[in-house]
Amino acid sequence: MKMNRFVPLACVFLGWALGVHLLSAAEPLRDLKDLVQLQSKVEAVVKQTMPATVALISEKTGAAGSGVITTAEGLVLTAAHVVQGADEMLVIFPDGEQVRGKVLGANYSKDIAMLQIVDKGRWPFAGMGSSKSLTAGDWVVALGHSAGFDAARTPPVRFGRVVSRGPGNFFTTDCTLIGGDSGGPIFDLEGKIIGINSSIGVSLTNNNHAGIDGFKEDWDRILAGEAWGKLSMNPFANPEMPVLGIGMGEPRGMKGVPVASVVPESPSAAAGVRVGDVIESLDGSPVPDASKLLQVLAKRRPGDKVKLGLSREHKSLEVEVVLSSRQALFEER
Repeated sequence: MKMNRFVPLACVFLGWALGVHLLSAAEPLRDLKDLVQLQSKVEAVVKQTMPATVALISEKTGAAGSGVITTAEGLVLTAAHVVQGADEMLVIFPDGEQVRGKVLGANYSKDIAMLQIVDKGRWPFAGMGSSKSLTAGDWVVALGHSAGFDAARTPPVRFGRVVSRGPGNFFTTDCTLIGGDSGGPIFDLEGKIIGINSSIGVSLTNNNHAGIDGFKEDWDRILAGEAWGKLSMNPFANPEMPVLGIGMGEPRGMKGVPVASVVPESPSAAAGVRVGDVIESLDGSPVPDASKLLQVLAKRRPGDKVKLGLSREHKSLEVEVVLSSRQALFEER
């Protein structure tokens, strides 16, 4: 199949860039020359990665989604909810070629999974980048078989920016996604895979992606066929979400997060946090309310050491807490 002509972007970018406030990013736009250069990079990414972006269909469950091949031997990365309940998927290339794929393992908490193309061959593939280094405003390119495979067109190209990091291995972008894009790849401007489309937000332009570093952390287990974790479309309910082990009270007009309870044998209990303490900062970042505390925690990982700035009986003190995962603290008791 001949690739659809890539729609010229410079004029669209210019109007968009001038019409909205842009976050700081590695690729700032100062003039038309920068816009043209950015367009060239996006076109290069699409040309390089389109052949490796596949549609996935399960004849057993009826589920459909997208994926991306990341080795010449045909190892496909996708979202765990796309392969859930299936042991085999039909893998369809943009040109319509169809091959069989065996589902390997998955970490449902991170919404990541792998499958292996059964047919022998040297398949088109995209290399892996890093998701930990992403910052708000970074340019990204998302692909996927929107609404399922369509022989009349190649996977639509979505272009946008990183909105935020976390929680856990997730990050959000303003790339427009719809059903069928789940499991599809999101790339940096070097054409490297930085994540997999996970879930669509309330707005179609605010979506969650599972970071590629989550795959790297669990690579051997997933490749070996292990499946574990709990699937939740709410990243903050992720069993691997880092927690302090406290109950948060009502602020009642004060800045900070009052400690209403401390879970026995939790990280906070071990650090000496008491009921009545007020958490005012985490690693030096102010936490004026519970929402901000959760956002800051979401950028950490279980096992990380963090410093809590506390107010206790009108005195300030600092304690070190070793974060635990939600699952380890609550579900395994």
